[in-house]
Amino acid sequence: MTAPLLQAAAGATPTRRPVWFMRQAGRSLPEYRKVREGIPMLDSCFMPELLAEITLQPVRRHDVDAAILFSDIVVPLKAAGVDLDIVAGRGPVVAHPIRTAQDVANLPILEHEVEEVAQGIRIINEELTDAQTLIGFAGAPFTLASYLVEGGPSRNHETTKAMMHAEPALWHSLMERLTPTIIAFLRTQIEAGVEAMQLFDSWAGFLTERDYREHVLPYSQQIFAEVGNMGSAPVPRIHFGVATGELLPAMAEAGPDVVGVDWRTPLDTAARRIAQATGPKVLQGNLDPALLFAGEKVLAQEIARICEEADRAIEQGHALGHIFNLGHGVIPSTDPDAITRAVELIHQH
Repeated sequence: MTAPLLQAAAGATPTRRPVWFMRQAGRSLPEYRKVREGIPMLDSCFMPELLAEITLQPVRRHDVDAAILFSDIVVPLKAAGVDLDIVAGRGPVVAHPIRTAQDVANLPILEHEVEEVAQGIRIINEELTDAQTLIGFAGAPFTLASYLVEGGPSRNHETTKAMMHAEPALWHSLMERLTPTIIAFLRTQIEAGVEAMQLFDSWAGFLTERDYREHVLPYSQQIFAEVGNMGSAPVPRIHFGVATGELLPAMAEAGPDVVGVDWRTPLDTAARRIAQATGPKVLQGNLDPALLFAGEKVLAQEIARICEEADRAIEQGHALGHIFNLGHGVIPSTDPDAITRAVELIHQH
């Protein structure tokens, strides 16, 4: 039996409309808070049994069609030897931000398998059924570069953009050094048994399309091309960024099979933009995570609308298929029962 998500990602008609949610494994679940109690976030990403348990929790509870590997986009940097930590309430913080050519030259490159992650993937696959898919992921070069240059999360990415424009040679050398680490981390996951992958460019929406094409796109293209040659059979490749409605054509050109759409852009509108640039792709998305707080009547209406938009795009030849998801990650204070009910409603379409 082929899993519904893999059917949809291949442009085939799935046995049911597949759904998974970004950040489904995490803070919205009481069982997650219990197993993570007293364990730092980054440490938990390198504990095979724990990361497997956290990955599987939402699959057991919600009947989603895919598990998303519990990890963090800075895990490959940590595995390579970058001095960083995830600070509660703030996010990833880098001990020594990258600002000079020497800093870039000193940035370590991941050249080995991350065995703890590979072990966790093997544990996860022992429990998943043939109808369920395990999705691996990595952060895209621009988003990782922003953390490294800014030293942590940033509201404006001013230091990053300053380097990109004032010192373009330095910027490109940083991106060239980051890309092999991301590829190596994805290789660990694919060789260990993930069946699909998503490249998160979380902060790409802060860029103009011109800047994205010149300073970011070539490196994402390289990653998708390399992933396409990994494993015994190609895994579906998904690309997602936040507030990237204007960048969707360019992000589709990076080479994914599936384009994730955030909640700001209707799926049929997104499909037309993508199809004009690259031809039709499979769409993923795009319920506003805040609407999981709005009650079942609103939830049912919004899910129906999104499914109709996706189906219309498919009928018009602008999209090849649809994987339901949120238009961003699950908000930590979300009622888990609302997530479960949303999955039930989606599967009715």
